[in-house]
Amino acid sequence: MHKLHVDLSLVVVALLLVVIGVTMVHSASTVLSGIRFHDNFFYVKKQLLFASLGTFLMFVLARLDYRKLQRVAGLLFLLSLVFLVLVLVPHIGQVRGGSRAWLGIGAFGLQPSELAKFSLIVYLSAWFARYPMRVQSLIKGFLPLLLITGVTLMLIILEPDLGQSAVIGMTIMVMLYFAGARLRHMGSLVMIGLAAFVGLILMAPYRLSRVVAFLNPWQYPDTIGYHIIMSLIALGRGGLLGVGLFHSTQKFSYLPEPQTDFIFAIITEELGMVGAVFVLVLFLFLLYRGMLIAMRSTDRFGMLLAAGLTTVIAVQVIINVGVVTSLMPVTGITLPFISYGGSSLTLMLCAVGVLLSIARQSRIG
Repeated sequence: MHKLHVDLSLVVVALLLVVIGVTMVHSASTVLSGIRFHDNFFYVKKQLLFASLGTFLMFVLARLDYRKLQRVAGLLFLLSLVFLVLVLVPHIGQVRGGSRAWLGIGAFGLQPSELAKFSLIVYLSAWFARYPMRVQSLIKGFLPLLLITGVTLMLIILEPDLGQSAVIGMTIMVMLYFAGARLRHMGSLVMIGLAAFVGLILMAPYRLSRVVAFLNPWQYPDTIGYHIIMSLIALGRGGLLGVGLFHSTQKFSYLPEPQTDFIFAIITEELGMVGAVFVLVLFLFLLYRGMLIAMRSTDRFGMLLAAGLTTVIAVQVIINVGVVTSLMPVTGITLPFISYGGSSLTLMLCAVGVLLSIARQSRIG
């Protein structure tokens, strides 16, 4: 009987992050769950459900040959585009936090932009693998790929969700580099992307206010600077060892939505700098293993797929921690594996499953 080769270290780190996430979602959301749903366990029960589903799918994908994804890449990407269009339709897409970004019933929903991140990485990896030289051609390769990516980003921006668009844009840039795109083409793309990003910020007053608050949050303590100040207070209260698990003060309606975008602030407050660094070390190890899998992959599709999936995790960690520590303006990006959110958690674990499949084929120890 064939013995299944598993990158055990990657499995352990991913599941450890999930366990930390479920624990911290429970701690951060207890008060909010009681106020909103009269059930202190509402958020953590849902997180446990999706953690179980994601873990199951992770091991299923680990056993499958990742190269099968290459055959369904186009269908998967088309499906994600359909969902991105549907979510913009009134009475179909759900509005949460000011964005029409969810499909579903009641409190249960799918965030199509999360699926789009995964499917676009799969699709571009398959395309780069099938036409390895076209990426260096401006007309035959680079521009068509920009059109595909641009349509995806535009649909997400219309929700509106500039944060997810930024994550996808940066991930695609890394994939283009790994695929061998010309540096002058990439340089031009960076300039265009930055110009578009600035334009989108200037066009929306609420986005501009976030930049203003980032520059000087203490000047606007009761309005646009409130989120950042509450996050910094949580970081300061944590000190070296923290105030203790489940003993956060900021989760008592001071820090808005502490179970999602600002959960790293609660981690630091309760577990201190030691706990925060431990979580970051886990992420660094996961990213190291992911890039190692990419570099040792036996085929181009596996290399690009592993690099893309690892990069999207890295970018989200950098942005989330950057926002919480006031190194970046506030944007709605969750902390992978840890923040509350069924779509994000499930698909992140699916990404780990694909990495495990690539590692199994490469026999990475």
